[in-house]
Amino acid sequence: MLNSMKVIFSLFFVVSVVSVASVSTVVVAAGTEVAPSANAADADFVAGKSAIQAKAWQAAIMSFSKVVAREPNNADAHNYLGYANRWLGKMDDSFKHYNVALKLDPDHKGANEYIGVAYLKVDQPEKAKEHLTRLEKICGKKCEEYEDLAKAIAAYQPKK
Repeated sequence: MLNSMKVIFSLFFVVSVVSVASVSTVVVAAGTEVAPSANAADADFVAGKSAIQAKAWQAAIMSFSKVVAREPNNADAHNYLGYANRWLGKMDDSFKHYNVALKLDPDHKGANEYIGVAYLKVDQPEKAKEHLTRLEKICGKKCEEYEDLAKAIAAYQPKK
């Protein structure tokens, strides 16, 4: 009986996460992860991604902080920590983690895209354009990360 309830709860949780992810307006670029299979095996990483899809930024930060405590060289976890902190307006923490991700992997498409968006948020469009140029060298003008950052730069309006 207890095992049946665990299975039912587990299925309910998965369906809930999938439902939240499908209606969420948060878009996490495909291909932003360097090590998707290793990350998929990490429960804290998976919980962090689910939290991002649910826009539960603080929960995402808690989960990804656990990942980087165990794996300080996980560029993907640092990238998502930067992302969640950016959504909370914690720009110093956001830049800190994006920069760690880029130090670990200068060609990390997700980190280059997201730091570019962060630079727009702090009115530094020239720095955002540097990352757009970097993305063009990494994956060309037809990759999702390049296209998303290019759209963000085109829509950028300086704060008054």
